[in-house]
Amino acid sequence: MTASTEAADLPAADPSARIEVLLVGMNGDLRGKMIPLKAEDKVWKNTVRLPASTQSLDIWGDDNDDITKISLTLGDPDGICTPDKNSLTTLPWGPEGSKQVLATMHTLDGQPHYVCPRAILANVLKRFEDKGLTPVVATELEFYVMEPDFRETGVPMPPKALVMNGEVEGYQLYDMRATAAMEDFLDTVREYCDHMGLPADATTAEFGPGQFEVNLLHKPNAVSAADDCIYLKRVVDFAARRHGFKATCMAKPYGDHAGSGLHVHASIIDKDGRNILDAKGGDPVKLKSITAGMLKSMQDAQLIFAPFANSYRRFQPGSFAPDKIDWGFGNRGTAIRIPDKDGPAARIEHRVAGADANPHLLLAAILGGILLGLEEDLDPGPVTTPDSAPENPDMLTYDFLTSVERFRNSTFIKDIFGAEYQRIYGDTKRKEAMAYLRTVSSFDYQTYLPRI
Repeated sequence: MTASTEAADLPAADPSARIEVLLVGMNGDLRGKMIPLKAEDKVWKNTVRLPASTQSLDIWGDDNDDITKISLTLGDPDGICTPDKNSLTTLPWGPEGSKQVLATMHTLDGQPHYVCPRAILANVLKRFEDKGLTPVVATELEFYVMEPDFRETGVPMPPKALVMNGEVEGYQLYDMRATAAMEDFLDTVREYCDHMGLPADATTAEFGPGQFEVNLLHKPNAVSAADDCIYLKRVVDFAARRHGFKATCMAKPYGDHAGSGLHVHASIIDKDGRNILDAKGGDPVKLKSITAGMLKSMQDAQLIFAPFANSYRRFQPGSFAPDKIDWGFGNRGTAIRIPDKDGPAARIEHRVAGADANPHLLLAAILGGILLGLEEDLDPGPVTTPDSAPENPDMLTYDFLTSVERFRNSTFIKDIFGAEYQRIYGDTKRKEAMAYLRTVSSFDYQTYLPRI
């Protein structure tokens, strides 16, 4: 996780300093409690509690007890917020000496709660540990920065520094002028990451106006890697606020510009430190087999990769967001890309998820697919190359409700996430999908009212 920061390592605390105890919600949202630093002991004595339903709230913040049955139906019982010292870090935008820590929800009898995304991912990692294997994981997060008046206008607008006469200046992929125009904001992102010990690496301008990507270095602990990613989202949010912007990980904020992805790189290390995906020095079968496992589970897990109605606007033919269930060597158009197959850096890149995905659930789904390929030898089918592609490949869906129903009926999801979480997550997302279908948009009115 991020660099652990003990109290002795911190500067003298401001009297208003605090420690924030944070839980990761279903949608990757952070909820928790703000506790005065002078009362920090209660955090480490496991006396901080919140209702367990906190981690099953939908995108509008509703506990949906009529369908989840884990809130007032049960009396809305508390869970214990058990802090993870590996995630303890500073709070660079807070008063001097402030801290933040991520917690795993536990039941009152001390068991990790089935509704907690961190606990779900930890359960998946235990299955790797039982095999003597360790996933090594890194994430790449894309996001947009925009003007803060979206609440008044109802629409996003790129930063003024990237606009001329009301129009964006064009595609900005790797354009150093775009990074220079947003230098103060990006410097603050870097400052906050350094302050927190986040392993931020390269920062690049992406296609869309005001779109950027920050890469995080790999970790041999997937929970820590997911924690880093959730913290990075928070860093971007608060850095944008500091400079009068809004940052968003919405998958597709602009219909005519690129969506934002959350790509995951993974390799697998055995107990001797050998990368088993190395086609030369490892097991030459396993690289293709774990690729096949991820492809095999991809339709069932798409709701994790694309958790909202807006997420499905990202899957468009001819874009860098894959719509086919395919794989390739070094091919950025495929769902699974293999950047390197030989040597210690041999790994896969999973390119399906949007930036709006919950990092902990995302890694649980990806690693669950990898487990399929570890437990039996699977064939990923023909490789996609610039010169050839498989005929009639299986497709990802463009439809939110279709993805919901696949998730709800999947034996793979039940195995990885547990039957109760499958039910709660699936039923909650089905409610969101139905609300989306019932909403008549301005596009409907503009298109159909004058013509039908």
